[in-house]
Amino acid sequence: MQNTRPARTSDAALRVVAPFWAIQIPIFILSGVLAFVARFEFALDREALVQMAWAIPVWIVVKSAVYRAHQLDRDWWRFASVPDMVRIGLANLTGSILSAIILLVFAPPGFPRSIYLMDFLLAFNATAGVRLLARIMHDSTVRGKVEAARRRVLVYGAGTAGAMLLRELRANPRLAYDVRGFIDDDRLKLGMRVQLVPVLGVGADLAAVARRHGIEEVLVAIPSASGPAMAAILEQCHRAGLPCKTIPGMAELIEGRRLAPQIRDVAVEDLLGRVAISLDESALREKLEQKVVLVTGAAGSIGSEICRQVTRFHPAAIVGFDVAETPLFNLEQEMQASFPDVNFRPEIGCIRDRARLRDVMGQYQPSILYHAAAYKHVPMMESNILAAVDNNIHGTANVVAAAMEQGVADFVMISSDKAVRPTSIMGLTKRVAELLIGSIQDGGTKFVSVRFGNVLGSNGSVIPIFKKQIAAGGPVTVTHPEMRRYFMTIPEAVQLVMQASTMGKGGEIFVLDMGQPVKIVDLARNLIVLSGLRPDDDIRIEFTGVRPGEKLYEELNTLEENTAPTFHNKIKIFTGPTLSCQEMETRLETVRGLLEVRDERTLLLELKDLVPDYNPSKHVLERLLGRRKSPASVSPAGQTAVQVA
Repeated sequence: MQNTRPARTSDAALRVVAPFWAIQIPIFILSGVLAFVARFEFALDREALVQMAWAIPVWIVVKSAVYRAHQLDRDWWRFASVPDMVRIGLANLTGSILSAIILLVFAPPGFPRSIYLMDFLLAFNATAGVRLLARIMHDSTVRGKVEAARRRVLVYGAGTAGAMLLRELRANPRLAYDVRGFIDDDRLKLGMRVQLVPVLGVGADLAAVARRHGIEEVLVAIPSASGPAMAAILEQCHRAGLPCKTIPGMAELIEGRRLAPQIRDVAVEDLLGRVAISLDESALREKLEQKVVLVTGAAGSIGSEICRQVTRFHPAAIVGFDVAETPLFNLEQEMQASFPDVNFRPEIGCIRDRARLRDVMGQYQPSILYHAAAYKHVPMMESNILAAVDNNIHGTANVVAAAMEQGVADFVMISSDKAVRPTSIMGLTKRVAELLIGSIQDGGTKFVSVRFGNVLGSNGSVIPIFKKQIAAGGPVTVTHPEMRRYFMTIPEAVQLVMQASTMGKGGEIFVLDMGQPVKIVDLARNLIVLSGLRPDDDIRIEFTGVRPGEKLYEELNTLEENTAPTFHNKIKIFTGPTLSCQEMETRLETVRGLLEVRDERTLLLELKDLVPDYNPSKHVLERLLGRRKSPASVSPAGQTAVQVA
């Protein structure tokens, strides 16, 4: 049995290389003969025939050896490409030079030097030509089989990415795209050709070009396009009645990943125009590799993404701590399926339970803790003041105390842009938590906060609710026409949170670059268009009014805070008013006492004194003054208003 495998391998290799040499050696012979015939203008005398008799055997032997050294006899001709042509050219050049040296030394005198160049050119052209012919025949055969199913498409963007996409689509006809032309907003490219495919117009011409050429779909190949630019392209496609797909962003293009297999529908994230993030992976690896990482709120949108991204840096274990049983179970199943080599340990518990926190941290001894557990829904917290304070402030204090007791090296708290000049209970409690984190710097655990705005697709965020409303036929409910929010994707936010954890000495509030604020109504309109429908015609947009605790505009830093750059251009440091550890502890004791006696009014006054720029909403003031509305008086529209926190 042991002797049969080499025999079979040799037989297979012979079947591959035999046809190559059966074609290649005649090419060497024919190229040499034609070089002599051309040089002597079809009048070969006896001396020329003697010289040819010397040259052809030398060319056959030397070039065959060179081709074998370059492993050209192992190539699949049907997949010949530009790099293959370069290898063939180098092999022919090397073979011609070595042959010339041998002939100059051993051949009869008077050998014409022009023969060397002519033979090289003929051999190279013939060798490359047969490969290209094989590829053309193969592509034509495959293309003929799938021609009926091919969709006529335009590529929007005649730049580098567009050319790469066209090349990949041609190399893989089974993708069933027939590129009829390019659209590009640079008018200087009109009439130009990219790999023989013409640039047919600019964006404004899309509808007319599509009608003229029977286009069925548009592929957007502009990975660096800004959010507004992508929205404009989407609008052009919508007006032309064409479905629109795109390729991945700049990160994939830079890393050289193939684009064609990753063609996908345009997502709302593409309309934000977020650029690729560059991370200091060495610092993250040093921080996380073979360390135990604990994540509170692990089953939530941010917490679960932290768990996923930490896996890249080979931690010793990831401890997922959450009070929500079913979501934590689902996360455990996902981690086992997607990251089987990672030691993920789900632990049920509430951050308001200090004893449970001590048990978990004492068992696992984490080195770094990401505190993502919090109540985040703005209008709901306006009606649940005591629960918000108990969880977001008292719960954070419990996590801090347990982390200090167990010697956690790094503590990162996820904060919010709503902590800036807060108008909501949620923002107020997050600002107090920031003050708590900033006050406790004892030289042991390093405490930092990371502040950012809304993340697309998170639990309770605007996108899933909009999608449900669109699927139900509308209306899509938006609170106010001028309501604006900062947005970023969940992976982007988590990457920057993890990067921020490697910075600072403790006590800093890191603020992530959120780009430009986005109008919620524009987001709603774009999502309706992405669903293949028309805003206001197919799906109505309804304005329901600003809800309790909401601002029209969110801010990321207050006027009295100073900003300082970091080595990462998307992360800044903000330093504002701070409290001493002793003063903060005194304040927390007061808060705990007021929680125990359930005194909302005095509790709010205490927190207002702690955060002077807190501006209570009308809803909270009415609640504290005893003029609370009954549930029956709440309008149905108010109940269905979209959550944009």
